[in-house]
Amino acid sequence: MTMKLHILAYGLVLATTVAACSDEKKDSKEKEGVETVLPSLPNEVTVVPLEKRVFNHELISNGKVTAKDYADLYFRTAEVVAHVWVKNGDVVRKGQKIAELDLFKLNNTLAQQKNGLAQSTLEMQDVLIGQGYAPDNLKAVPADVLELAKVKSGYEQSKAQYESAKYDVEQATLVAPFDGVVANLFEKEHNIPKTSEAFCRVINAGTMEVDFTVLESELPLIKVGDKVEVTPYASAAGVRQGSISEINPLVDENGMVRVKARVNGGNKLFDGMNVRVSVKRSVGEQLVIPKTAVVLRSGKQVVFTLKDGKAMWNYVHTGLENMEEYTITDGLEEGMEVIVTGNVNLAHEAPVKVIKN
Repeated sequence: MTMKLHILAYGLVLATTVAACSDEKKDSKEKEGVETVLPSLPNEVTVVPLEKRVFNHELISNGKVTAKDYADLYFRTAEVVAHVWVKNGDVVRKGQKIAELDLFKLNNTLAQQKNGLAQSTLEMQDVLIGQGYAPDNLKAVPADVLELAKVKSGYEQSKAQYESAKYDVEQATLVAPFDGVVANLFEKEHNIPKTSEAFCRVINAGTMEVDFTVLESELPLIKVGDKVEVTPYASAAGVRQGSISEINPLVDENGMVRVKARVNGGNKLFDGMNVRVSVKRSVGEQLVIPKTAVVLRSGKQVVFTLKDGKAMWNYVHTGLENMEEYTITDGLEEGMEVIVTGNVNLAHEAPVKVIKN
């Protein structure tokens, strides 16, 4: 019985020893495999020297296009529309015809008023002759006598009615008051338009305004005359150039200030169009780095610099920015070699290999 226990114990020890050797061999093979798959190589990075240079600050905001110059055109009388020569979106020149009413009634009324004026003129002349004055030399007639003659003959009333009828005929044809684009034209021929509503609008699309807002803290960074770039979200319109025309001296409850910029629309910007506004201004020489050089570590901005073949960790404070760059206000010194790519997974004093950009 004792012999059997010794044999059993020996077997257990032998099995344990064999299993341990097997695990050691397995761990050795796995470690060897990992080292083969993941060789210890330095990170490849690109660097740029940190130097002072002129920085173009860029302020980005969203805005809306409004027409600086536009005219709503109305018909004075309720007559049938005889002709419409344009449609929405058409470019028109100053004085170009847009639409016209049926002129039959208007011309008839004008003829009647013209005849009434002629009759009143004759009656006024009769009154003057009766007073002993020559009707063909009104300058020699005393003012009170002339006024009395006009009242008795009804001359002034007839003249006013004639001028009104003449004006109605003139306004029965709508013409463009300046070069522009036709908008809000919805009436059709053979219909009577509403005199209380504009028949159409002519917009001077050459000069447009963009209304946008900036933060109160950004107000010192802009001024009237600064250049702007306006990019419609409808990309086909392209980028338009302009300049700030006015800054409203009032901060609203949200800490925003309204700004307007005058832009050359080039018939590509529409009234009410949503756009992105970029205000650019040179702020002199600054320490400037690409945005790719800045990474976040625990919520703080970090820039890695190159020193003796290693990446050195630097906490920084950035200042102004544009689409591609930051200015550095603290944390770096001029002349440092800043790592701009390959820095996402770097650690402090990690070995790096510099490659050409």
